[in-house]
Amino acid sequence: MKVRVLGCSGGIGGRHLRTTSLLVDHDILVDAGTGVGDLSIAELVQIDHLFITHTHLDHVACLPFMVDTVGDMRNRPLTVHATEAVIEILRNHIFNWSIWPDFTEIPTPAAPFMRFETVCVGVPVQLGTRTITPLPANHTVPAVGYVLDSGTASLVFSGDTTICPELWDCINAMPKLRFLIVECAFSDKERKLAVASKHLCPSMLAEELTRLQREVDLFITHLKPGQIELTMLEIEDRIGEFRPRMLQNNQVFEL
Repeated sequence: MKVRVLGCSGGIGGRHLRTTSLLVDHDILVDAGTGVGDLSIAELVQIDHLFITHTHLDHVACLPFMVDTVGDMRNRPLTVHATEAVIEILRNHIFNWSIWPDFTEIPTPAAPFMRFETVCVGVPVQLGTRTITPLPANHTVPAVGYVLDSGTASLVFSGDTTICPELWDCINAMPKLRFLIVECAFSDKERKLAVASKHLCPSMLAEELTRLQREVDLFITHLKPGQIELTMLEIEDRIGEFRPRMLQNNQVFEL
């Protein structure tokens, strides 16, 4: 299994800043932020599955464009995997014929360009030799993280979350975990904002990592533009013993 980072920024503001999306092999996406826009049409056509953590725009902005662009080039619908609550939000607020056409009915309900598939926390989805399992998360809207498992190693992506003991219980139970990608959206000077928006800042991330009971390669995602250097300095000061690294666009993980 190969996981390529298409976007990992908490915002926009330059050629290297793309919002959240991970490409798994050639046919699976985890989230569909603005990083998806850098894929070619040939690459977009190959994507059969999209797993969504939550419905904030930085994680779903490219989904409407993607299905519109390549729907008629494919011989089967794009399957969008998400929790029931996330699917309801997508139906009500994006694919509602007012913001965007409902591609679960286009060109016909019997043969649409897109279909939804409900996932549940803790219940794995098997795609060939690969397993993708939703994990608990705690955000301002219904949200999950995901663990990507190749059969020999696994990677955890937290999605957007604040304090969430249940997530760490799941992480500690993973015998093959190799990589942990966790958000840290704000610097400590904006801790109040992090708490209000249910994100993490370095001091909160340090508190969460006291729950971690295993060795992992730790990567930081969702840094806010304009605060990247400050936040990473604070992270190094708070949790330097974990050897945290900033996630980078086009970084590739082999599992």
